[in-house]
Amino acid sequence: MKMAENRAAWAVLKGHPLEVKAAPYPNLNPKEMIIRNHAVAINPIDWLLAQHGPMILPFLKFPVILGSDLAGEVVATGSEVNRFRVGDRVLAFALGVTKTSMDNRQGAFQHYPVIREDMASPIPDSMSYEDASVLPLGISTAACALYQKENLALQHPSSSVKPTGKVVLIWGGSSSVGSCAIQLATSSGYEVITTCSPKNFEYVKKLGANQIFDYKSPTVVQDIIAAFGKRECAGALSIGGGATEKCLDVLAKCKGIKKLAMVSFAIQPNEIPSNAFGFIPLMFPLMKESLNLMWKRKIMGLETSFVSGSDESGNEVRRIMYNDFLPEALKIGKIVSAPKPTIIGKGLEKVEDAFIAQRKGVSASKVVVSII
Repeated sequence: MKMAENRAAWAVLKGHPLEVKAAPYPNLNPKEMIIRNHAVAINPIDWLLAQHGPMILPFLKFPVILGSDLAGEVVATGSEVNRFRVGDRVLAFALGVTKTSMDNRQGAFQHYPVIREDMASPIPDSMSYEDASVLPLGISTAACALYQKENLALQHPSSSVKPTGKVVLIWGGSSSVGSCAIQLATSSGYEVITTCSPKNFEYVKKLGANQIFDYKSPTVVQDIIAAFGKRECAGALSIGGGATEKCLDVLAKCKGIKKLAMVSFAIQPNEIPSNAFGFIPLMFPLMKESLNLMWKRKIMGLETSFVSGSDESGNEVRRIMYNDFLPEALKIGKIVSAPKPTIIGKGLEKVEDAFIAQRKGVSASKVVVSII
C-alpha cells in the first residue's frame, strides 16, 4: 500500500511567514493515532510562537509545525488504542508544542498529524469538522481552570447533574475559553455570572449564562457584587485585559470560595514586543499591576493560579473531559460548538492569512481553516 504524502505549514524562522512544504509521514507509538486533517482553528499562541519563538517558549526550536486545534478522520491507530477505529470522526488537542513534547509529528498544521488517544473525542455526524475544530484548546483550558485541584476544583460535569446552588464568575464569557467555561460550569451544576460586550449578551445567554454584565460598564464590579447577593461563590475565572483585578475586587466582597483562575497575562498578545528591548517601556506598568495584585491577594485573603490548557495532558482532567464527559455531551447537544467558526479559506496556505485575521481580533467567533 502506497504511503500518503504529508505536507505542513512550517514556521521555519522566527518572524517569517509560514512555508507550506513536505513533512515526513509520521510513525506511531502504541497510544497514538494518525488523523487525516479536515479543519484547524487558530489561537493567539500560534502566531505568537511564529512571531516571537523562544521569547514566548524558551524550549521552542525552529523549524516547527505549530497548531493545537484540529478535527479530522482517523486513518491509523497504534497497537494500544482501544477507543477509536479507522474512519472515526474526531476532534483533538494536538500536543506538538508543549514542555514535555516538542514533536513536529503532533503539530496541527499539517495534513496527517499524530494525536494521543487520550486527547481526542469522537464527534457526532451532525457536527462539521470546522465546528468541531474550535473546541479542543478552549475546552481543555476551561476544564483545567474549573476542575484541576490546583485551580477551582469544581464538581465534575455530568449529563444528569444536580444544582449546587453555588455561582461561578466567568469574566470574558464570549471568548473561546469563556464560551466553553460557561457550558462546562452549567453542566457541573453551577449558576454562571459572566461579562461580555452587550452585542454578545444573547450569545452567552444561549450557552447557559444566568446573569450577564457589560465588562466596560463603570459600575460593573459593584453590579456583580450586588448580583451575587447572599449566594455562595464557587470561584472565578478571568479572561482578557483588566479581568484579573476586577475579579479579585468581586471575590473580596462575596461569600464563599475566594479563588481566581487566570487565563490571561498582564499584557495582551498584540502588546508583546518583537524583541527584549521592547519590554522596557512596559516594565513600570507591569510591575505596578503585579504589586497591586500581590497586595490585594495578601490583604483580602485571596488565592490566584495561572491556567494552561496543555496542563490537561498530564493530569486527571483529560480523562474527565475527553473520555468521560465530552463524547456523550457532544452527542446529546449538552456541549455545542462555540464560538462559531469564521472560515478564512481552504488549504494549508490559508493558515498564514488566518494568523493575520486572528491578530486583528474577532468577537464571539474563532478563526478556522478548512484543510481538505
